[in-house]
Amino acid sequence: MKVFDIRKDGLEAIRNHEREEITITGCLGERYIGCGMKDGILHVTGTPGNALASYLDGGTVLVDGNAQDAAADTMNSGLLAVKGSAGDALAYGMRGGRVYVLGDAGYRAGVHMKAYEDKKSILVIGGRAGSFLGEYLAGGIVIVLGLGYERKNITGYFCGNGMYAGTIYLRTEKEPLNLSDKLIKRIVSDEEKERVIRPIVTDFASVFSIPAERCLEGSFMAIEADKSKSYSQLYAAV
Repeated sequence: MKVFDIRKDGLEAIRNHEREEITITGCLGERYIGCGMKDGILHVTGTPGNALASYLDGGTVLVDGNAQDAAADTMNSGLLAVKGSAGDALAYGMRGGRVYVLGDAGYRAGVHMKAYEDKKSILVIGGRAGSFLGEYLAGGIVIVLGLGYERKNITGYFCGNGMYAGTIYLRTEKEPLNLSDKLIKRIVSDEEKERVIRPIVTDFASVFSIPAERCLEGSFMAIEADKSKSYSQLYAAV
């Protein structure tokens, strides 16, 4: 495995090796790491800056630490896995692939995520998410596990505000704060939990080498758009 010190070698040298499995050390706020990466595996240590893995197009980015704002912005495919927490606007406009965050996420995670035919964006947050999670969600799946936040709210205010497609799954029994009357909240059946949630969460747990059953304990709540509301009929449901 090739190892780069980002402060000595620079981003251009790293981009020239993106088809390989490489490690970047010494990150301290550098932006656009892994941006548009099509293949290869990129291990990142330290704290990468804004727009980490933005426009990711098939590569794998593994972060042993935290990520700042706008990670996986408009991501198309591949995997971003953050062992720590992520900042605001995580997976904004994401169009496909998987984003896994073991810790928490800031405000407006999963805003305007999308799906098309068999291409579905997936966002899993191991801890809790800030306000406006899944705002204007247009497709895909968002799962918040609330690990370490049992008996507490695992989202901030206005979860799913303006969403018109896709599903948000919350591993909690607590009522989300300020939930819009244009959304439907329901308890997930055992059948749906096994069919939809288990495969995703099992993959998430495997990436971080944690017990999958711990992540699946308890009941899940689903939040979806109310298709009977007039504004949702303006969009194509996915």
